[in-house]
Amino acid sequence: MNERKHPRVVIIGAGFGGLYAARALARKPVDVLLIDRNNFHTFTPLLYQVATSGLDPSEVAYPVRNIFRDSANVQFLMGEVTAIDHEARRVTVRTNGVTRVEPYDYLIVAAGSVTNYFGNDDVATHAFELKNLADAVVLRNHILKLFERAAWAEDQDYAAALTTLVVVGGGPTGLEMAGALYELQKHVLQKEYGPLCDVEARVILVEATDRLLHPYPDKLQRAALRQLESLGVEVVLDNPVVEAAHDHIRLRDGRVIPTHTLIWAAGVSASPMADTLGVDRARGGRIPVAPTMEVAGRDRVYVVGDMAYLEDEDGAPYPMLIPVAKQQGILAAKNILRRIKREPQENFRYHDRGIMATIGRNRAVAWIYYRVQLTGFIAWVAWLGLHLITLMGFRNRLNVFINWVWNYLTYDRSVRIILEHQPHAADREALAPRGDQTSASSAKEEAGVSEPEVGKRAAV
Repeated sequence: MNERKHPRVVIIGAGFGGLYAARALARKPVDVLLIDRNNFHTFTPLLYQVATSGLDPSEVAYPVRNIFRDSANVQFLMGEVTAIDHEARRVTVRTNGVTRVEPYDYLIVAAGSVTNYFGNDDVATHAFELKNLADAVVLRNHILKLFERAAWAEDQDYAAALTTLVVVGGGPTGLEMAGALYELQKHVLQKEYGPLCDVEARVILVEATDRLLHPYPDKLQRAALRQLESLGVEVVLDNPVVEAAHDHIRLRDGRVIPTHTLIWAAGVSASPMADTLGVDRARGGRIPVAPTMEVAGRDRVYVVGDMAYLEDEDGAPYPMLIPVAKQQGILAAKNILRRIKREPQENFRYHDRGIMATIGRNRAVAWIYYRVQLTGFIAWVAWLGLHLITLMGFRNRLNVFINWVWNYLTYDRSVRIILEHQPHAADREALAPRGDQTSASSAKEEAGVSEPEVGKRAAV
């Protein structure tokens, strides 16, 4: 090993916050270690299109190592952080059955969020979520298998339950998911399976409050509702889910909906990794941070993205959105560089370009810079263009564009394969935990041989 010449920055999470922090530190006088449990970055806004057979998983994911291939000071470690020792300035990582201890001079935590079921254990047990690529593939497999079963079901009520798809949540994710599901079942699955099961598939969107898209103005909320209903989605407002089972859900008014598919898009909370920082947490389990993105009482520790709780000038917390995570990640990286140079750090200033949500073909709503309100085809084109530009990698952009054009012209969803992974025996053996085995560097530290100056150049 060579002696480290530069301060070491460890970044936990290769989502938008962590990725853009690492990009801001690339080719700068710091050593960077980027840690994530996956070896790829996921473009989460398009996960619903993977789940509804519109895109291949590889088209919304990009290898992290390839992103930083030309950045010699950035290294990547695939693993899961299990502990943070802010006093000793080191993190413990479980990777391939081995425990590693990695030191840091500065730490950026960008572990994102998890689905919030608001204490409803039944829903948590039976609902599908859409937080990562694996979730999208699991949901795609599930939907396709249900239609295969429905095609040969003799009981029509059972077949109807199999082909009734329920989405909970009236935010952008819920609307996008419901619209895409309806187009999938109406234009593809109904034609392929309809002659066999003779059942009209249904998509139902359930929202606990009396309106959709709460941050949007009334005009766009009403436009979203009209577009959903004109598409064919059944919308249920002001009637939350109070009970869930494998074959039905029950709403607050007592209505029972037979279904084998409950997709939860009704809220998120900060990643449980927030617990490892040992500080009081704010609403949604988020970590309160200073405007510089530093954690109070945790020297040289920054938190960005969905995990960070920071209020704007009006006293409202910044939303858990991708643009916020990106801008906070960049600011944290720049503030670390300023701190190294003994320059004053800057405070977070959010540059908000507006919000938008797509509903289906030629259907969307957009609030550009919170001034211009767009609906229908124009808003849909704006949504497509923005997401195509911010997608990582030219190859992915090209493939997604071709798929979108093909889907638009033919209504076809080509990725309709049921592919479930069964681990090979060699994989199971290789990934089996091997006790408390540690890396060589970790073993030295545990034995009392500290190596704070030893580099391990290994870190839209």
